[in-house]
Amino acid sequence: MSVLPSRLREALTAADFTYDAVAELLGPEAHAALARNETTPGLRRTRGGTPLETLVRLFLLQMPVPIAAAEQALPGLIDRLAVEGFIEQSVGEVAARLDVRPYGTDDGHLWVVSDLTPGLDGAPTRVVGDHVLGISPASTSLAQLTLRDPVGAALDLGTGCGVQALHLALHSERVVATDVNARALRLARFNAELNGLADRIEVRDGSFFAPVAGERFDLIATNPPFVISPATGERLVYRDSGLPGDRVVEDIVRTAPSHLTEGGWCQVLGNWVISRDQAWDERLASWLAPDCDALVVQREVVDPSAYVELWLKDAGQHPATGAVDLGEYQRRYDTWLSWFEEQGVAAIGFGWINLRTGAAPGTAAREFLDWPYDVEQPIAPAIGSWGAAQRREVGLDDRLVARVDVQQETQGAPGAEDPATIVLRQQRGLRRARQADTVEAALLGASDGDLTVGQILDALADLLDLEPDAVREDHLPTAQALVREGFADVAGA
Repeated sequence: MSVLPSRLREALTAADFTYDAVAELLGPEAHAALARNETTPGLRRTRGGTPLETLVRLFLLQMPVPIAAAEQALPGLIDRLAVEGFIEQSVGEVAARLDVRPYGTDDGHLWVVSDLTPGLDGAPTRVVGDHVLGISPASTSLAQLTLRDPVGAALDLGTGCGVQALHLALHSERVVATDVNARALRLARFNAELNGLADRIEVRDGSFFAPVAGERFDLIATNPPFVISPATGERLVYRDSGLPGDRVVEDIVRTAPSHLTEGGWCQVLGNWVISRDQAWDERLASWLAPDCDALVVQREVVDPSAYVELWLKDAGQHPATGAVDLGEYQRRYDTWLSWFEEQGVAAIGFGWINLRTGAAPGTAAREFLDWPYDVEQPIAPAIGSWGAAQRREVGLDDRLVARVDVQQETQGAPGAEDPATIVLRQQRGLRRARQADTVEAALLGASDGDLTVGQILDALADLLDLEPDAVREDHLPTAQALVREGFADVAGA
């Protein structure tokens, strides 16, 4: 093992190059500007020349720094970092060639090395095919989605620079991280060593599940190269799988169960085709194994034109970048749209696919949510609660406890005896809303763990002058739904 990662870790630690320290140094305005790829406010805040300021200017703001300042911030490391391609020396200055970025997690601070962030301050850029993406909105979304219960073995499928593997190593006995990009594999290994996690992370070369043939894991997390595009132009490994349509996501969903232990989870962040002739949930349901519970949440729907514009700009293939002229941009745009039309693509969905093995035949829980609304982050605890609730059968003798975050909203004409509409709304987790009738709202309102479901329903039937057997028959499934959708828990469960 190289000594560079440990020596670099010592230097970064000595300079207090952590997420919190950088955020404090930059202040809210400059920190937010950097998130928008604008560096000027940050440059104005880092003129003091401390080691922390030097590292921020060098690696985050991509500004050359005096070699004396670099030596102070990275003592004895400049020549070695230059040899390894992290920096480049010129007369009197040092410039970054890789991004070294502090990364804050609930379990402490990490550092992530990746390729430089393209397009700072709107500079013309062109991303090359083996570009290794760093911390991104997609990687953050997957990190917030992934369950964090302690597990034995975890798999980071398509690791890139290794962000997910680092997260997984904090609660897994061992992690396997796979990729086909040789540069990504090198950086993932370095990041494991840099963060002192190399003994838990094994990085393997290979496509998708090929490097783990015959192996099973308790947890699989993946943000695969899911961009849906025609097989034309340069392929960007971090986003283009080379498979047609949304086949990469489909193949993962179909194959993952055979690599999961009993009760294991696979969590996928991806895109899928919304076709002109089939509902999106019906299409994705056809991918699922019969023994898998599945919670699929469609977070966003994008029309073909907006989708093409997004990913052409992501690749630097927009006239504003200087990489292509207007005619070439329009040709690529038209080719992509024509391909979508030929494939019958009406729109593209983006979201989360959560699979869990171990359901008995015919009992697998399936829920498809079209949910573009705000949710609580991290969302992983809500996913875990959903999974636990699907295995709980609610009977008349069970006692329910309403979740404390659920609020009731009513609408109706002023002075009316009964509201026209009752809505139960969660304030946490997925923040679902559920329209309820009077009996359902009263059932949840009376669920404090003292009375059974049957006792509450009988009391409501008597109060509302309804047939008790009918109320039980109609609203026992309601009690089950309230638990499975996260509005109530079974007391003692």
